[in-house]
Amino acid sequence: MAVNSSRVDEDQKEVLKKDTIIRLFAYLLGFKKQITIVLLIMAGTITISMLAPLIMEYAINVCVAQKDIRGLLILGGGAVFLFVLFLIGTKVRMVLMAEVSNQVLLEIREELYKHIQSLGFGFFDSRPTGKILARVIGDVNSLKNVLSDSVTQLIPDLLTVICVAVIMVVKNYRLAMAALLTLPILAVGMFLIETTVHRRWQIYRKKTSNLNAYVHEDLSGIRIIQSFAAERETKQVFHSLVDQHYQSFINAVAVADGFGPLVEVTWGLGVFLLYFIGIRMIGVEQVGIGTFLAFSTYLSMFWSPIRNLANFYNKLTTNLSAAERIFDLIDTEAEIKDQEGAKELFGLKGEVVFENVSFAYSDEPDRLILKEVNFAIKPGETIALVGPTGAGKTTIVNLISRFYETTKGNIWIDGHEIKDFTLNSLRSQLGIMTQDNFLFSGTIGDNIRYGRLDATQEEIIEAAKAVSAHDFIMKLENGYDTVISERGAGLSIGQRQLLAFARTMVSRPGILILDEATSSIDTHTELLVQKGIDALLKGRTSFIIAHRLSTIRKADRIFVIDNGMVMEEGTHEELLKRKGAYYQLYQSQFSEAAPFGKGIDRIGEMQ
Repeated sequence: MAVNSSRVDEDQKEVLKKDTIIRLFAYLLGFKKQITIVLLIMAGTITISMLAPLIMEYAINVCVAQKDIRGLLILGGGAVFLFVLFLIGTKVRMVLMAEVSNQVLLEIREELYKHIQSLGFGFFDSRPTGKILARVIGDVNSLKNVLSDSVTQLIPDLLTVICVAVIMVVKNYRLAMAALLTLPILAVGMFLIETTVHRRWQIYRKKTSNLNAYVHEDLSGIRIIQSFAAERETKQVFHSLVDQHYQSFINAVAVADGFGPLVEVTWGLGVFLLYFIGIRMIGVEQVGIGTFLAFSTYLSMFWSPIRNLANFYNKLTTNLSAAERIFDLIDTEAEIKDQEGAKELFGLKGEVVFENVSFAYSDEPDRLILKEVNFAIKPGETIALVGPTGAGKTTIVNLISRFYETTKGNIWIDGHEIKDFTLNSLRSQLGIMTQDNFLFSGTIGDNIRYGRLDATQEEIIEAAKAVSAHDFIMKLENGYDTVISERGAGLSIGQRQLLAFARTMVSRPGILILDEATSSIDTHTELLVQKGIDALLKGRTSFIIAHRLSTIRKADRIFVIDNGMVMEEGTHEELLKRKGAYYQLYQSQFSEAAPFGKGIDRIGEMQ
């Protein structure tokens, strides 16, 4: 299986920027009421801003020229009133859009998280967890200002530019043309900058993801790092990733920062052309001082939103790569999902049939992990799977749980093809105890209850007693209310595995899967836990994977798995009599365990 490491940039599908922008802003359509209110408020504030130069022009050309003090006072009072309304309207629209943008981010993050949970093990096996976190947290957060500014800044600035341009053309088209001659220069410059900077921001996002993945990986494995005194080496790798992250940011910013100077230069040229053409070619006496001042104000009102639009465009370009990464993940199809017409699984009996089952990872279709596997399990049977590491034992139980899909062949449960059932109803009736005794941060009781969320306290205690976990739990300061971290600080490896065992016990599964369930438990504790296992196995179809062959002697049947195939099948006694692969495994294990080469005698004794 191809795996993307924390030091390698992720592959990403190329998509049209236009499609990403449309898809991103489509989320705003769910808040039409709030946005309509914001647009109405903006219409009012824009109207007020458009009136300001006209009021100034009238005050100079009429009131000042005619020495109308009363008129000036009325205009001043009206201007102050409009200014207060403008401030109130601007504040209200900003608050409303902040609420909308945060709601949109929440919606995107929930959609992303929900989709990630639907993805199969193959997705998580192929990339570091930190890179997934980078998209769920960092990339989503980077969209906040873009969403908010799209309404509070983009729309009003566009309307302002249009309105100012129309007013300038109506008042004096020659002055308007002089002032706007530099717009084509601005458009061409922005296009050239955007074309270059977008690719650089994509690289920056990938470097951010690499850094995030490495830090997550480093902290998760801090015990290994400190155990092998590898701090210096990991620091060097971290420094290299930080340097790549820094350089990618500098490379992007070096181009992106060209937006501001470009706007300032074209703005300055526009002002120069206004006065040069207006004074030298048209003449001040033909225009009027008030009109010239009004035009100067309008020109500032025109170029100020142009600058804002350039900043927004820069911001959009900066964060568009984040949106692309989010949608790339959302568009990743789940390899395993409910097929149309899938039904709920009720009353599981536990009959399991493998019919010509083969499996290979999707990116390595020619390397079969399982090859034409066939077997039939009766309800209530206990099946042990043994064999060398990498033989395909865990793959078999993962296919029963539909963590992966078969490449060829069918799996039947209670006479129905496994794909006929919904994933949730199937997995809810499977009790799975793996080698990974992962614990969630929270109380011990909550960790056990995770096996069945509606379990009562009495049922939790009963499950803990069944696997001999109750005694050590009660010795803790707060018993079942003791808070632990996901690493289970303060608990031994065996204790953590007992808690995971109790979690499986409380789920009351129809089919039980134990994958190296007692690998971290000492021999004394294993003898105690075995009683709980026997009770749990009773009346349930069970699959037990174990390297300790002594733990599976009571199994109804033992399958010897090697090279992706079932090499032998039978009871413990039957397989020993055949003196085949199982006999060799058994002899090898107990020869190593027994001193002075007495392994063969031990085999005879344990029969």
